[in-house]
Amino acid sequence: MTVRVVLADDDPLLRVGVGVVLGAAGMEVVGEAGDGVRAVELCRALVPDIVLMDVRMPGYDGIEATGRIVEAGLPTRVLVLTTFPDDEYVWRALRAGAHGFLLKRASPERLVDAVRTVAGGESLLDPAVTRPLVDRLVTDERPPRHPAGAPDRDRLRHLTSRERQILSLVAEGLSNAELAGRLGIAESTVKTHVKRILHKIGARDRAGAVVIAFRSGLA
Repeated sequence: MTVRVVLADDDPLLRVGVGVVLGAAGMEVVGEAGDGVRAVELCRALVPDIVLMDVRMPGYDGIEATGRIVEAGLPTRVLVLTTFPDDEYVWRALRAGAHGFLLKRASPERLVDAVRTVAGGESLLDPAVTRPLVDRLVTDERPPRHPAGAPDRDRLRHLTSRERQILSLVAEGLSNAELAGRLGIAESTVKTHVKRILHKIGARDRAGAVVIAFRSGLA
C-alpha cells in the first residue's frame, strides 16, 4: 500500500526536497504545513499514515503538534526531523508520543527507510540521536519503573544469544532493514525477533528497549 505522508516544516525548500525523495520511492505527499497548527489540521482532515514533523515551527511547535495528534487518537504516526542530535525538543517530543527521530542530514535512502519503518508500526531512532535520548531517559527526574543495573540485566536473561545481538544493534539505532542487511536475514525475520524481544524485556517500544540495553550494560 502507498504510504500517505504530511510534511510539516517551516522551510519550503526542505519540504520540496523531501517530497521529491518520497515521491520517487512511491510514497504520496498528501499535504504540506509550514507550522504546527496547520500540521494538526491536515492530520485531522487527511489522516495520513505518517507526518514528518519539524520541531521548531511557528504556531504550535513540533512537540505540541505531536501531542495534539496523539491526544486526538489519530492513527497518524509521527517521525520527528531534527537538526541537532542533542536537541532538547527531541526529548520532549518523545514524551509527547513521537514514534521516531531522524536527523535532517540523513541520506535520501535513510529517510525513505525511516518513513517506511515508522509507517509500518515500528519505532526508529537515528544513531546520532540515540545516545542523548538514552542519557535523558536514564536520568529522568522520575524514578524508573525498574532500578538501573541488576534488575535490567535480569530482564535480558530470557533472551537468546541472537536476540541479545539484535537488541545490541537496535541500541545502535539500526532500523529493521539495516539489521536485516547486517545479519543477512529477512526483514520479516528481524521484525519477529524485535517483537519477541520487546515482549520478553517488557519494553513498550524501541526507545524503551534501548534504555534497558544501556542500563543493563549490553550496549
